[in-house]
Amino acid sequence: MKGLIISIATTAIAFIILAYIVPQVTFTGGIVQLIVLAAIFGVVNGVIKPVIKLLSFPITAMTLGLFGLVINAALLLLVAWVGGTFFNVGFEIGGFPSNGLSIDAFVGAFIAGIVLTIIQAVVGLVIKD
Repeated sequence: MKGLIISIATTAIAFIILAYIVPQVTFTGGIVQLIVLAAIFGVVNGVIKPVIKLLSFPITAMTLGLFGLVINAALLLLVAWVGGTFFNVGFEIGGFPSNGLSIDAFVGAFIAGIVLTIIQAVVGLVIKD
């Protein structure tokens, strides 16, 4: 239980930092919405991401792992869609999901995926289990 709370807290901190660093990412919710967003992200990363990575292994191997960045971007857009549609958390990437999917949203998610990975690594070094 302690590990779950720490994981959600570090992910929530990472999302706040991400919203300040990447201009395409906006977060307008409060603390409760931030915790819900971090929990959604954890579920997507824990349940859906392993299945997608397994199914896309041939493409990922052919691109020497670069397709993994596309998967991260798509899953981040999925988190924004689920959070905006079902939980109203106030998280958008390039105007998605409120303005629909566009190139700006996908490029923003691609950049946000890279930055979020770096932020989570740094926050994970600072906050230990």
